[in-house]
Amino acid sequence: MSDTSVVITSTQITELIDLVRRVHGFDFSGYTKASLKRRVVRIMQLKKMEFYDLKHILVNDQYFFQYFLEEITVNVTEMFRDPSFYKALSLQVMPYLSTYQHAKIWCAGCSTGEEVYSLAILLREAGLSKKSFIYGTDINTEVLREARKGIYSLRNIKSYAENYQFTGLKGSISDNFTILYDAASIHNELKQNTLFSVHNLVSDDVFNEFQLISCRNVFIYFETELQERILELFYKSLCPLGYLCLGSKETIRSEAFKRKFKVINHKENIYQKIGT
Repeated sequence: MSDTSVVITSTQITELIDLVRRVHGFDFSGYTKASLKRRVVRIMQLKKMEFYDLKHILVNDQYFFQYFLEEITVNVTEMFRDPSFYKALSLQVMPYLSTYQHAKIWCAGCSTGEEVYSLAILLREAGLSKKSFIYGTDINTEVLREARKGIYSLRNIKSYAENYQFTGLKGSISDNFTILYDAASIHNELKQNTLFSVHNLVSDDVFNEFQLISCRNVFIYFETELQERILELFYKSLCPLGYLCLGSKETIRSEAFKRKFKVINHKENIYQKIGT
């Protein structure tokens, strides 16, 4: 079948969501339909399959479902993405974290780990490495496997270097890696206080209490109702006066949640829990 022949209706998308939920227990109903449709069409184009074939293989082939999950979930990330965010974090949040004997940070939707290691570097520069721990979670087991390795292509490291420079941190980003031919491995000291594990924001519950939660550039793929459900999860997971960081194109719109969070940095979407 040619790429131009792929057409999928909203009814079929709903049918697919129901099938995946029943067979595999993953609920995509809160994802924006336009984004979901684009990604399903892309899979059908790449695999040259009709909608019936897609449903059949999703039911009968666990390996294909893993591939499907990797394609549907969004894994666009880089180290020190939006450098001004890390500047704000350093100035406005790190002093707060330093008041704790032990600070726990949750990086939700961490993908291949670049943000987790960016936070680890920031914590080290603030002198907080030994008194902090970062949990990186994602729905996708494959990207978590890459995150645990902490090995990235040199091409990517070069592109991250400019971000690092704009954060105002000392030295060079390459100081945090060991070069391995055409790749770079994050230093073990930055891996020590990190844990990567599967967590589904749609269906899983609170698993710890955190001083800081970062979930950046994830909400934009969710419908409003799901965003609010996840905000409730984050609210329950934060300690009193804990911080929540969203992406540059994301914000808290719900009036109910606006009363539960104080805006710390409007431009960088950094919030502090204030409700009870």
